[in-house]
Amino acid sequence: MKLVWLRNDLRLADNPALRHACAGDEPVAALFIISPTQWRQHKMAPIRQRFMLAQVDVLGRELAALGIPLHLLRVETFAEVPAALANLCREQGVTQLYANQAIEIDEQRRDHAVSAALAEQAVSCHWFNGCCVLPPGRVLTGSGEMFKVFTPFSRAWLKALDEEGFVIHRAPAPRGESLPWQPLAERAWVDEALGELTADPRWPVGEAEALRRLNIFLEQAVLDYGETRDFPAIAGTSVLSPYLAAGIISPRQCVAALQQRLGYRPQSKAQPGFVWLNELIWREFYRHLLVLIPTLSMNRPFKSETAALPWSWDPDAFAAWCEGRTGYPIVDAAMRCLNATGWMHNRLRMIVASFLTKDLHIHWRLGEDYFMNRLIDGDLAANNGGWQWAAGTGADAAPYFRVFNPTTQGQRFDPQGEFIRTWVTELADIPAAYVHQPHDWLRLKGRQDYPAPMVDHAVARVRAIEMFRSLEK
Repeated sequence: MKLVWLRNDLRLADNPALRHACAGDEPVAALFIISPTQWRQHKMAPIRQRFMLAQVDVLGRELAALGIPLHLLRVETFAEVPAALANLCREQGVTQLYANQAIEIDEQRRDHAVSAALAEQAVSCHWFNGCCVLPPGRVLTGSGEMFKVFTPFSRAWLKALDEEGFVIHRAPAPRGESLPWQPLAERAWVDEALGELTADPRWPVGEAEALRRLNIFLEQAVLDYGETRDFPAIAGTSVLSPYLAAGIISPRQCVAALQQRLGYRPQSKAQPGFVWLNELIWREFYRHLLVLIPTLSMNRPFKSETAALPWSWDPDAFAAWCEGRTGYPIVDAAMRCLNATGWMHNRLRMIVASFLTKDLHIHWRLGEDYFMNRLIDGDLAANNGGWQWAAGTGADAAPYFRVFNPTTQGQRFDPQGEFIRTWVTELADIPAAYVHQPHDWLRLKGRQDYPAPMVDHAVARVRAIEMFRSLEK
């Protein structure tokens, strides 16, 4: 028997491991491992756990309809996985394991241990690229090394894609009679491990839902994406990140759909659709970096010299940021949106990350962890890459003295304060002219229901620049 081990690739279509396992007539089964303790150690947000398990439920039913049983194992930590998987293979008569490769260091170590354990009982392991359009190690410099700077990576990625192309794997055909599927909510041990399993209705699961969102975006928004993507009050983004993070849709499917919509693959900013494609390339870049530099998975900065920065760990200031009580409306609206929905617009992620690190001078690791604890699309590569970019410790060619001004960012990207008034209820009735600097207006009204700015941005900016300059001495 062949066993397909599903991880962050919870889909039937364009799943290389599943497709290759289903080649031939040998019986195929699938596996998903639930690791509550490990998930907590990796700061996986409860909303993401529920989203992922809701998709497992859907996928289990779909696989059963194809005659492929999905086994569920509860294994608390990665260290216990090799033995548990070896036992399952013995019990089920598995001779071959198929899986898509992981890129994070703990997951890679787990997979190496699994390969070693299964080799002892003559079970062969087959690993595939399921998380990137082009696998890590494929996009190289002229000297054969992996890139550490995005712009040349992007050019080389586009060139490699033109030369190599890519294949979208079809979903497997039925392999026998339909099998029964017991929903996760009826399995007591699953409920005991993870509590309430009901998914957030704002985030329906399923491959059909992911493709629906992709198609709506491509039909309605992709051509204007470069102009609208930075405005959180506008539906100008694809909102596909949770589906990509869980592997409900693949990046190859996104690129293929973009090409089909446009009739070509955009190659430069002058071509419609390129800005969104470039965001997919950023996603690839951060994943390739995680493989190139494993210490990124270990709370280490990309720029090693920045480990000496005198970051603050002030718990009260951090709590004010987490709860949206900074006195800067765009920051507070973004954080309250995150806390309520499990998602945040990308422009807002940059604004709040800059505020935490460059205005409050708090270590980026605290912000990175908080995002992972809250985000439905929490993904180590993208989250770490974004936080280090904002903090000035990451793979970014811009100088360290780039510091976002939270007031002007709000004025530029939420000019009428629509997003702010949605989430900062204290400012729901404030005129647009005052929404980004509301304190004088509130004072005239005799109101004290919104906090004063916790820092002077101009002063905090100077301090942030001094922190980085001190590394040059």
